[in-house]
Amino acid sequence: MFDNVCKFLAESFSADFARWLLGEPITLTELSPSELSLEPIRADALILLQSDEVVLHLEFQTVPKADIPFRMSDYRLRVYRKFPHKRMRQVVIYLKPSDSELVYQTEFVLENSLHRFEVIRLWEQPTEIFFNSPGLLPFAALSQTEDKTRTLEEVAQVIEALKDTRIRSNIAASTAVLAGLVLDKQLIKRILRSDIMRESVIYQDILQEGLEQKAQEIAIKMINKGIDIETIVDVTGLTIEQVQQLQAKTLTNQAE
Repeated sequence: MFDNVCKFLAESFSADFARWLLGEPITLTELSPSELSLEPIRADALILLQSDEVVLHLEFQTVPKADIPFRMSDYRLRVYRKFPHKRMRQVVIYLKPSDSELVYQTEFVLENSLHRFEVIRLWEQPTEIFFNSPGLLPFAALSQTEDKTRTLEEVAQVIEALKDTRIRSNIAASTAVLAGLVLDKQLIKRILRSDIMRESVIYQDILQEGLEQKAQEIAIKMINKGIDIETIVDVTGLTIEQVQQLQAKTLTNQAE
């Protein structure tokens, strides 16, 4: 869910991210990873935005991963192959505090090859940066603030003052999701008005995920009782492929 929220924010408020990371509020459009593929490419945490002159590559991470340096090098070469004359800014943004040495890695080294990229650890970033633009507000509670509750309250006040109802609801829902990395859910509910969030696409995604998860739980129970796939599809609304995948996973778990 965190990946989806960050991707939504970067694509919906690209000028805000460009101002923050590129130093200029240029309009960026989405670059599909499929345009760069010579072979399958992981796109779950990958965000690519482009203008006529520059490509902005973002990776938002909650947990450090050892393969990040290679992935950054790989994506840089793919973009160069497609757009050899465009500049590229690559930034890994770590959302949640970590003591791992991986969050400090900024290079990929292989024999005579060296590739560098940038890393931002949100918990080290000045809080005021994220109050400069609506699209960055959801990250404020993850910043260097000493009082995350108070910061979230200030964010809520700014959100309340936003005039565009669609933007207000989307920012509120995104803030609620990301704040969940560092604050108690009940506290977040108390500070952020749920009625504002209900119309947001993020809120609807959360509801849909909850419904799908419940459907999968029901399907697994039916699979364990030996009920046929067609009946499970009719009852849960899942596709045949989804039920077959759950069935295979269930059989594997039972075999173990």
